Parts: sequence; structure tokens; C-alpha cells
Amino acid sequence: MIRRCVVVLIAIAVIVVAGIIAASRFNLSALPEPGRFEVYVATKGKHFLVRARSRDGVPGEPASSPASVDEGDTLFGTDCAACHGANAHTPTDAGRWMYPRAADLTSPEVQSYSDRELFWIVKNGIRLSGMPAFGRVEPDEHIWDLVHHLRTLRNGQRHSSQ
Repeated sequence: MIRRCVVVLIAIAVIVVAGIIAASRFNLSALPEPGRFEVYVATKGKHFLVRARSRDGVPGEPASSPASVDEGDTLFGTDCAACHGANAHTPTDAGRWMYPRAADLTSPEVQSYSDRELFWIVKNGIRLSGMPAFGRVEPDEHIWDLVHHLRTLRNGQRHSSQ
């Protein structure tokens, strides 16, 4: 019995020491681009959590209209272009130096989110990512307008009322 406890304690100690060594080797700097594994795990985790959180508390989506898309375009210029860039594809200096980098909103990864998920992201933001929450500064109707505008960015096509 005592021998088994000693073996378990040694195993726990080895795991703790290995964890400390691994953590001490983790590069905390935001300068280098993340590796494939880090990007994969972070992307899958983000998609899973956004999907789970967006199931509740998202108001019904109003129909998209040209006026809604135009309003979303204006809102994009005011709230989003400062990081994601005016074309939503090429981040500004501020967006490029964030960690993680500001997303290319025309990318298949971003466009694969459902409308409800995009609404949730814009309204609530994503902690520790640089993506702010707009739920306290924009009404739900405006956030839906922005989602409608984001859908015009598929395949790099950008609607613009300007």
C-alpha cells in the first residue's frame, strides 16, 4: 500500500516537473507567427465555444435588405476597418500586430461561421483575442446589419455604398 502511494506520488511529481519544463519553454512573445498546431487547436476551440455560446440569447435575424447591407457597410467602416482594414481582407498595422492577428473577414474560416455565430462574436467579442464586444455600444439591429454586410464579403467580393 505504501509502495503504491510512493509510486503514485513519484508519477505526479514527474508530470508536474514535465509541465513546468514545458511551460517555461512556451514562447509568450506575440512577435513570431504561431505554429500550425497552435493555430489548429485555437481555431477548433474558438469555433466550438462560439457555436456552443451562440445557441442561446441571439435574437431572431431580420431579413437582409440593400438598406441593411449599406448600414452594415457604414458600421464596418466605423467599428471594424481600424483593425480588419477597409477591404476586410488586409488588416491595418493595428490588426497585424495583435495576437492573434485580426482575421481576414473574407476567408473561408470566417465565412464558415453561421449568421448567429457572427452575431454572437460581434456582440460579445472574444476574450484575449483583441476582438472587442459591441453589445453595449450597438443595438442588435445594427449588429445584424453588420452581419448582413459581412456576408457580402464572400469570395473577396465587397459591397460598398461609398
